[in-house]
Amino acid sequence: MRPLSASAILEVWERGASRTPLEQALAILEVAFPQAGHDVLAQLTVPERDACLLSVHELTFGSQLNGLANCPACGERIEMTLDGHDLYPPGTVMPDPETTVGSNPERSFSMDGCSLTFRLPTSADLLAAVELVDAEQARRKLLETCILSARVGRKTIPVSRLPVGVLEAIVERMGQAVPLANPRLAVTCPACGHAWTLLFDIASYFWGEICAWARRLLHEVHLLAGAFGWREADILAMSALRRQAYLELIGP
Repeated sequence: MRPLSASAILEVWERGASRTPLEQALAILEVAFPQAGHDVLAQLTVPERDACLLSVHELTFGSQLNGLANCPACGERIEMTLDGHDLYPPGTVMPDPETTVGSNPERSFSMDGCSLTFRLPTSADLLAAVELVDAEQARRKLLETCILSARVGRKTIPVSRLPVGVLEAIVERMGQAVPLANPRLAVTCPACGHAWTLLFDIASYFWGEICAWARRLLHEVHLLAGAFGWREADILAMSALRRQAYLELIGP
């Protein structure tokens, strides 16, 4: 694993600019884990993928996560600061894509006379599901992929015949199966006291930061290349501190 350099940030941004959020998350990891490759990274479970994204974010931008939220009760705009380590349960070992793939164990679950075996979804599973236009079909395809067996007594039944309540319970179990699968943040509005929870999505948060940094870097390259005639690669190879020092020499 390596942090994203200035040139790597622009590479990721360019790769993912016209892609889906799922593909953008994988684009980040492909650059940070160059030895793993797309197919290996796509086989990580979603919690494993998000844990890897948090690790890359910490190496690149630090562990602090800053965000904004609007209170659903009064509309107050709230600034939030979170340490990424707070999302890890104590003792969590962060995954290594090259050794983690294949560690998606089968899990068992019984309800209303149904005995089921399932595994957690991967990015590859999600990518296959979102190709379907209809949201319900996509959900069904994902469940059919991740539910490995379903039985009533000794009789095997297709996923399509499982009661809605059982399917909803499996989705909930998937979210509870591992840390970081469903990180929620408790928020209280300082203006009106309303309390609610927010689902934190590291993939979309990280991508937003990459977009902001890419635009900033392009602006810096534009100014420095215009002032000194330097090549983009040479400018991006400089440290952020050195680029800022040269920008100050140009003046307002």
